[in-house]
Parts: sequence; structure tokens; C-alpha cells
Amino acid sequence: MTSLLKLMGLMAAFFASTFLVANTMGWLTIDQIESWLTQANTLNAVTVAAIVIALLFLDLFIAVPTLSIMLLGGYFAGATVGGLAAFTGTLLAGIGGYVLSAIYGDKLVNVVVRDEEKRHALRAQFCRHGVMMILLSRSMPILPEVTACMSGISRMKFSTFLVAWCTVNLPYTFIAAYAGSISTLENPKPAILTAIGFTVFFWLGWGMLKRFSLKTPLKAD
Repeated sequence: MTSLLKLMGLMAAFFASTFLVANTMGWLTIDQIESWLTQANTLNAVTVAAIVIALLFLDLFIAVPTLSIMLLGGYFAGATVGGLAAFTGTLLAGIGGYVLSAIYGDKLVNVVVRDEEKRHALRAQFCRHGVMMILLSRSMPILPEVTACMSGISRMKFSTFLVAWCTVNLPYTFIAAYAGSISTLENPKPAILTAIGFTVFFWLGWGMLKRFSLKTPLKAD
């Protein structure tokens, strides 16, 4: 396993552990989130949007079911408000992950990868493939946060990160919110088909990236 995949795997394991802990403790379950949004919906769509934004930003620290939250946001607040809320939440989480990792990420890298030459190769490899990784990061729930953090650690140009992050998350969030807005308890088919479609599309893309790009060796300078 390359140093890059080793570090990304470690970060993914950390995010997964937060989900397992929260799930074990009964925190942030789908039922709880749906209950909060149902109550917020009795007030107004802005309150629903605020909860969606907060939950998606929280995903940076505790893994939450992001797609389900986006679908529910669209269901309760409508496609436009739900989409804006979902995109705002993911944007804040992405920027937060980038900035925090740019500031503190070196400490983690120095512990995981002790060889300076390998650390240099790790950063160079992510900068080489990072944009594509971000674009395909929605293939699994934890990967977006990992790629945001890796972008900060690798010192990817912030404007490059931001464009890639928005390119994938802008359509993703609005499609999810729209699917939620046209779904009902009696007809959840749009939401289900959207979730399946996203999964298949991004997994195919990620598989191609791993097959044709990540296997290419990259020597340290």
C-alpha cells in the first residue's frame, strides 16, 4: 500500500469510528434527524435549511448520513431551499476540512509517514490525482471529508480545491434535494433511484481511477 492510500485509509477509519460511536450511542440516527426536520418544518423552511446546513457541516467531525439528510432537506424544504442548504453545508465542511488540515495536518503526516522522501511523494501524488479524487469522492460517505483534508495536507491550491469541490457537490446536492422533493412516503422511488444511481456512477469512476491512475508509480524528487 502506498503512503498516500495508507494515510487516506487511516483518516477514513477515524471518520468511520465516529459514525460507529454515534450510532452505538443512538446519536444522529435517521429517525432523530427526520424528527428534528419534521418539527422544524412546522415553523418554516429556513429553520429546516439551518438544521440541514448544521448537520452537513458536522459531518466534518462526526460522520452522518449525508445523502439521507440532503434527500430529507429536499422533502421538507423543497428542491431550491433544500439544495441551497445542502450545498452550503457541504461547502462549509469542505473548506473547514481543507483549512484545518493545512494548519494541523503535518503533525499527522509526520507520525504516519516518518520518511521525509515518502512524505514528499505522498503530497506530490495527491496533487497529481487529487482533483479527480475530489470529483469522485461521493462514491462513499466518508471519502469527501478525507479528500478535503488531504487537499489541505498536500497544499493543493485553494482555488483548485474549491472549483473541484463545487463541481461535484453543486449538482450532487441539488439533484439529491430535487429527488427528495418529489418523493413521498407512499412513493419513495425517486429518492431510492437517485441513491442507487449516485452509488453506481461514482463507484465506476473511482474504480477506473484506481485501475489506471493510482497504480502509476510516482518517484519523489
